[in-house]
Amino acid sequence: MTDESRFDDIRPYRDAEIPAAMRRIAGHRSFPMLASFIFPERTVDEVHELVCSFKSVYDFQYHVMAAASQRIIDCTTAGLTIGGAEKLDTSKQYLFVSNHRDIVLDSCLLMSSLYKCYGLDSGEITFGSNLMQGQLLIDIGKSNKMFRVERAGSPREMYNSSIHLSEYIRYVLTERKQSVWIAQRNGRTKDGIDRTAQGIIKMFSMSGSGDRVSRLAELNIVPVSVSYEWEPCDMLKARELYETARNGQYVKKPGEDLNSILTGITQDKGRLHFQICDPVTAADLEAFGQVPDVRFHRCVAELIDRRICGGYHLFPNAYIAYDMRYGTSRYNAEYSADQAAAFKARLDGLSGFGTDDMDALRDIFLGIYCNPIACPCVQTV
Repeated sequence: MTDESRFDDIRPYRDAEIPAAMRRIAGHRSFPMLASFIFPERTVDEVHELVCSFKSVYDFQYHVMAAASQRIIDCTTAGLTIGGAEKLDTSKQYLFVSNHRDIVLDSCLLMSSLYKCYGLDSGEITFGSNLMQGQLLIDIGKSNKMFRVERAGSPREMYNSSIHLSEYIRYVLTERKQSVWIAQRNGRTKDGIDRTAQGIIKMFSMSGSGDRVSRLAELNIVPVSVSYEWEPCDMLKARELYETARNGQYVKKPGEDLNSILTGITQDKGRLHFQICDPVTAADLEAFGQVPDVRFHRCVAELIDRRICGGYHLFPNAYIAYDMRYGTSRYNAEYSADQAAAFKARLDGLSGFGTDDMDALRDIFLGIYCNPIACPCVQTV
């Protein structure tokens, strides 16, 4: 078995698989809607012919995903900015470990923007198995260099999946010479508090040779902080947290993940900022050299947390939410009356959920926006 075939169960499509995937995408009942959104100036037949002509992953990413990203930026944001990209060497590959606010956009907009603005080759992207449902999503995702991460199974199955994932990430970085994007924990941050899961760092260490420092240093870990002026799916996240607190769990409805993807794409996001943080170096890791293994992974996770929090940008909505939540005027110099009115109008939209405890739901919503203030490293915009 070749190195590549070992990962056939999780890897993205390769060039030879693209023509068949394009025919399936072009033949899907949702294709006219997608074509009209991404290419409003072309007819559906023209887009159909274009998509069916693709022979490589590059063709799909360059002609479709880049166009889709720019369309999303133009139509649903007040502008996208990137800071810290000068820290990256275009001849190297990186493991981007990012806070996670939107299912699709965090990774896709970062990768497309780094390619467009800085010439950094697009990397592979993790995508939860719970989201790879339906042939259309599978074809689009795997044609866009997304690879599968298992989200369910027995403890033994999840342990084996973690080893497999760790080996694949290292293979992509060291053998295929491509970067990788992964979220700092499973699932999106829903309460505004970005924290790296210790298990993610442990998973990185499950492959490779040498001591624990050399295994992690080889991956070229670069923390990334993404900040949205308007939190993607803020109302949906508030409802999920509310029902979890009230009922002890939240059971997703059929099609809910797809709805969250579409809501995140189409919802107004205001300003959007990516901050490339300082890479995690061998010297950084060696500073934990005397720490026992059980604590080592937590130390690395906390280092990544400090850098992600340090790169996070606080927009006026965070300060508005804080003052509303706690009944203060502590931060009123950070926002205007018009900005406060716009935020209140968004908050009033929660009434559509029809809960009998609106105060609790509002408090959760406000927390989504203002909880990052508690991190001492965040930056004000």
